[in-house]
Amino acid sequence: MTTRTTNSSGPLPEVARRAVPYLPLGLLAGLGAVLAYLWKYPCRFGGVWNGGPGQFTHFCYTDIYPLYWMEHLNEGKIPYVDYPVEYPVGIGGIMELARRVSHGDGVVFYDVTVALMGISLVIGVLVMAALAGPSRRWDALRYAVGPAVILCAYINWDLAAGALALGGLLAWSRERQYLAGALLALAVATKFYPLMFFGALFLLTVRTAKWVPFLKTVAAAALTWLLVNVPVMLINFEGWKRFYAFSSERGADWGGLWFFFQMKQIGVLADSGKLNTMAMAALAILLLGVAALALLAPRRPRLMQLCFLALAAFMITNKVWSPQYVLWLIPFAVLARPRWGALLAWQAAECWYFFSIWLYLVSRDPANAALGIGDTPYFLSMWARALTVVVLMALVVRDILRPDGDVVRQDGIDDQSGGVFDNAKDRIVMRLGRARTAA
Repeated sequence: MTTRTTNSSGPLPEVARRAVPYLPLGLLAGLGAVLAYLWKYPCRFGGVWNGGPGQFTHFCYTDIYPLYWMEHLNEGKIPYVDYPVEYPVGIGGIMELARRVSHGDGVVFYDVTVALMGISLVIGVLVMAALAGPSRRWDALRYAVGPAVILCAYINWDLAAGALALGGLLAWSRERQYLAGALLALAVATKFYPLMFFGALFLLTVRTAKWVPFLKTVAAAALTWLLVNVPVMLINFEGWKRFYAFSSERGADWGGLWFFFQMKQIGVLADSGKLNTMAMAALAILLLGVAALALLAPRRPRLMQLCFLALAAFMITNKVWSPQYVLWLIPFAVLARPRWGALLAWQAAECWYFFSIWLYLVSRDPANAALGIGDTPYFLSMWARALTVVVLMALVVRDILRPDGDVVRQDGIDDQSGGVFDNAKDRIVMRLGRARTAA
């Protein structure tokens, strides 16, 4: 009989050695997931989620529990097939999985969903650490146990999309383009915002002429998106398109700057009939600015910088800006500019908004108005959040224009999460309105 041994240079010890630095971050992310669960735990019992101001005054509101009933999952209905759902098919799939496990119990449905989201947070933190690179791995701690993450983690299903999007970008950084496209497509099929990252990849592709990797990623993404969407479309097209129709028909809602403009009746900005056009135009203007920056900058921007700017532009111009959207932006804000000052100011503003929105919703009910806050304090918190994001965007733009001030680009690092863009030569650079093709 031959005895098989593994020496220190074998594959298993090497994998273990690489995994050890991530273990503390994984544990801390698990702690963050538990703290987020405990934050909502007082409202898990006693029927607080069944109506009344308690879910707002205890700051424990979640979409997950009421949607179990509103989407008729408690009746055994299958998302899209038996009932239209206002979310993309990725979330519908998570709903169906949790529905099958919960057996008609809304609290169990919530617990199962939260467990999946907690796992997504841990995965997202570990992937973010890998994207940050060995020298900045601990930057992911701000995602693992950030106050805004703990407050907002389980309002909705956003953490699942975050894990998929970060995983797709990690695959890109490892030059696994087909996997990157598949994961990014699944992220888009869960929440729409990761679509912005394809724009960042496209701009850097234009600048470096790395077209083959980009086209592989896009092809894989298109195929994957079709594979998960077309079967649902064929089964019940009306149920599938509900998300897209809802997004188009939806008016200005909580948190969005358009909501402020309409409430205050500020000129043409308050015209609800032109809302979709104005929102799309505002987003287009900001994205054109990001594109110009990507091509005009003296040094090619890092991928995470452009991802952050594109995503922040999407959020600022959106018709709604829910508190849990902070989960979208935290990893990319940190990866784009891991400096404490502006990040802490933004996180403080996000926490302020989190408490304000629930108290503002309480005040909308005349019977409980005394428990809430009025327009002025609510809108102050809303603008504080928006302005701190704008400040972060301005600081990232400054880092792009003055790359020597970018703390990530130290010790000869170019773009550790850029994949084929890392240390790539510029092929096309714009200079004062004229293109220069690099040799």
